[in-house]
Amino acid sequence: MHRIVSSTILAAACLAAVSGPARAAVKLTLQQAEQLALKNHPQVLAAQQEASAMGRQIVEARAPYYPLLAGDVTGSGANHDARLGAGFLTDSRLFNRFGQGINVQQLITDSGRTPNLIASAKYRAGAAQQNYQATRYDVLLRVNQAYFDALRAQATIKVANETVAARQLIVDQVTALANNKLRSQLDVTFVDVSLSQAKLLLIQAQDQEQEAFAQLTRAIGDERNTAYQLTDEPLPPSPQPDAEQLVTQALATRPELASLRMERDAAYRFERAERDLSYPSVSLVAAGGFIPYINQTGLPSEYGGAAVNVHIPVFNGHLFTARREEAYDRALEADQRVRDEEQVIARDVRTAWAGAAMAYQRLDVTAQLLRQATLSLSLAQGRYDLGLSSIVELTQAQLNLTQAEIQNLSAKYDYQNQYAALQYTVGALR
Repeated sequence: MHRIVSSTILAAACLAAVSGPARAAVKLTLQQAEQLALKNHPQVLAAQQEASAMGRQIVEARAPYYPLLAGDVTGSGANHDARLGAGFLTDSRLFNRFGQGINVQQLITDSGRTPNLIASAKYRAGAAQQNYQATRYDVLLRVNQAYFDALRAQATIKVANETVAARQLIVDQVTALANNKLRSQLDVTFVDVSLSQAKLLLIQAQDQEQEAFAQLTRAIGDERNTAYQLTDEPLPPSPQPDAEQLVTQALATRPELASLRMERDAAYRFERAERDLSYPSVSLVAAGGFIPYINQTGLPSEYGGAAVNVHIPVFNGHLFTARREEAYDRALEADQRVRDEEQVIARDVRTAWAGAAMAYQRLDVTAQLLRQATLSLSLAQGRYDLGLSSIVELTQAQLNLTQAEIQNLSAKYDYQNQYAALQYTVGALR
């Protein structure tokens, strides 16, 4: 008996050393955990910044609609009356000058390329926004799973503690009876083994709790090792009887699919923009300014001019053709990615629905199993007290009850996990 108590104290000391000093637990509900995750998780914040950055591309694509205005200050020195010998200067005559002026360029039309680029940028920005929503839902799913796993671990610890206490009581009773020669030492050995199994169960449950809280801390985006006091959640309703309705709902609401559809639409609009490269573009160019000092007689101090330029592509080594065909291939690729994602979502919904339905059916079965195991232990305890059965029957009944209790609480949190996964697959986990 002294050996058993000493081993219990040693195990508790080891667990205390691993877990560190006790900290005040922070009360946390599932809704609060979700809010913390959406506020703090780096993946959510990164996706938000990505969506914001993609929105800037709309402004970039729209820039050709506005005039390009630039100021210039130019000074030059040259041999008087010299002519241009070589180079890229457009002057037919070189002379000393110092001037300042403004250049203006305005696109008149590029045969629809800019509108198509703007539309493509809008679709890509919308796709990034949908990716942001998908990231939020991914994080919420991980929060739900980690939260229910932590609740399961806490419930398992409670069962393990109750099991240790109950088996310790039986050990004390059987040991007392053995000391009074009313039970054999073999009975003491059996109940000692049963108590040791319960202690191992407690140690395993405590380890699972530490892992579950580490996952929960990661899921809500917290770097600290915070201890939480979790609030139990009510059981959700039963899943719908038909999975195909959920498939239809998922195909209409899943943000990942909406993102791919927008990416596909953006690819087709970009393909049209690449096709427009082969058409003419018209732009207005104007320049004006003042030359306060010029070493040349007969030239005015002010200058100005405007022109309309029409650019007509003729041949460039099939560059525009290759770009258009590449963009078209990309658009066809985006089509197939949408189709593939639709099939994946349909599969995931049907799988999640089957898992939720099975988990829901387990609730009644495990509850019935727990009632039967409780009754079985009560009968086995009575038979053992009356000397009608051996200690093996009693310890087996204790083991059956412990397993039934763990399976019953596992069925509860498994269903909550599976229901959250089902809500995620249909795009309803918000």
